[in-house]
Amino acid sequence: MLQTASVPDTALVPPALLAPTPEPRRRRPRTQRAKAAQAPTLPARSARQLAQLLHGVFGLQALRAGQQEVIARVLAGESTLAIMPTGAGKSLCYQLPALMLPGCTLVVSPLIALMKDQCEKLRAHGLAAVEFNSSLDAEALAAAEAALAAGSARIVLVTPERLAEPAFLALVRRCRIALVVVDEAHCIVEWGHDFRPAFLEIGPALRALGQPPLLALTATAPPDTAAEIARLLGIGRGGTVDAGIWRGNLHYAVVPLTEADDKLQVLQDTLQGCEEPGIVYTATVRAAEEVHAALAARGLSVGLYHGKLRAAERHAAQEAFMQGRTRVMVATNAFGMGIDKADLRCVVHYQMPASLDAYYQESGRAGRDGLPARCVLLYQRRDRSVQHFFLGGRAITQAELARVLAALSPDAPAELAQLAQGTGLPRARTAALLALLLQAGHCRKAHATKGHAGWLAAKAPRGAPALDALVQAEQARRQEKQRKLQAMVDYAESGACRWQVLQDALEGERRPEGCGQCDNCARMLRLAAPDVLVPAMAGGAPPLWH
Repeated sequence: MLQTASVPDTALVPPALLAPTPEPRRRRPRTQRAKAAQAPTLPARSARQLAQLLHGVFGLQALRAGQQEVIARVLAGESTLAIMPTGAGKSLCYQLPALMLPGCTLVVSPLIALMKDQCEKLRAHGLAAVEFNSSLDAEALAAAEAALAAGSARIVLVTPERLAEPAFLALVRRCRIALVVVDEAHCIVEWGHDFRPAFLEIGPALRALGQPPLLALTATAPPDTAAEIARLLGIGRGGTVDAGIWRGNLHYAVVPLTEADDKLQVLQDTLQGCEEPGIVYTATVRAAEEVHAALAARGLSVGLYHGKLRAAERHAAQEAFMQGRTRVMVATNAFGMGIDKADLRCVVHYQMPASLDAYYQESGRAGRDGLPARCVLLYQRRDRSVQHFFLGGRAITQAELARVLAALSPDAPAELAQLAQGTGLPRARTAALLALLLQAGHCRKAHATKGHAGWLAAKAPRGAPALDALVQAEQARRQEKQRKLQAMVDYAESGACRWQVLQDALEGERRPEGCGQCDNCARMLRLAAPDVLVPAMAGGAPPLWH
């Protein structure tokens, strides 16, 4: 864990409001991340106001230790990357300051469903919140724009795509922006270079807004990912607050399977050992549909969620699961981000994801209430081929970048569809190339016809060597993805403590001792004392994997 100076209790809230935080096992000092600067101390008046809002608006008696440090930095105007595990209360780190800072707080949120859920919860707490995304009709959009222009919106939620639009930036520039929040900030690195290039446009958008104070939030960011997020968003050295990933209520296990094993039967047996809500993740839509159909045919209460379903179908499936009418959700990684279901007792991966970052994000949705929960990976060696296929997309080339640049004019904005047609490249490919060029300063955005965004060449072209550097950087990212996939395979095949492997990969350090509660630790205990009955796992979880 990043070693930072702690905030004195009286610097943020009165001692009576401080909740005791259970101390995890001691870890070695971390050296892979830059140390954060001394956390600022709040004036007594601000501390009193914070305590009043915490209790009066949110009904809470105390802040957690990680929240204190982040909120202190935000209120002091210091840009911050906060890495906090699922269930640690990341949202409160901007919701409380939003009530205290002059002006509005702009929250960049990755998914429309997540944004709507956040907006509803904010309004339930009495916070004036509006949203900007592609699902709004003309009337709702006009109302949101009016609220933003009038200054009546305390919190404004926006997708990366809408944030990047020149028309929206022009509207926001007329307002007083006190804070910009990038929620699920790891998406910048994971998605920005592929199918959501708008994530790479967040940095340029911030610069267009005058680089206001920034808070980036994520549950998972290994040292290299954290450094990349900080670089792309302009967060300086010492701006990272890392609460660590350790969650003692999560019990990890891997079930190794041969090609001859009945994977669906093993999945059913695993789910029957957990009578409370759970999620089953698959790597593909096809697998999700097959698993859902098989489990439903075997009498389990299951729902289905993936990106190819209609919005109404996804909403209905999510509501049934959240309200307890469906016990198990079978889903791709399209489901789960920001889902606040505290009583999830089991997350099973039917197929492994592409990285330990993604695995921890998804498995970490279990046990948000702090009670014991199980995280199980069903592992067959052939599952690796699915992820290898996803990583095998065509690499960008200098020739493609040059074609896009050649199609740009420094004076007449061209729309995306026009550029795709002019270059002969697919629209999605063109968008990804433009995002890379924008982030590197080779092009810029401006208004085009009918309010649509257009693209212009940079005033001073940077030449072929700069394009070659972009290609080299992209190749390095592809190699890093392959390395992360191998780390996922190594986790699945490891005989070491699961938490040790996770912390080594995601924090850059390894626990000096095993967790004592994962499948491998339980096996080592049996080997060390074969005549001693291994008790149920710490925290009372049933010994399913023993």
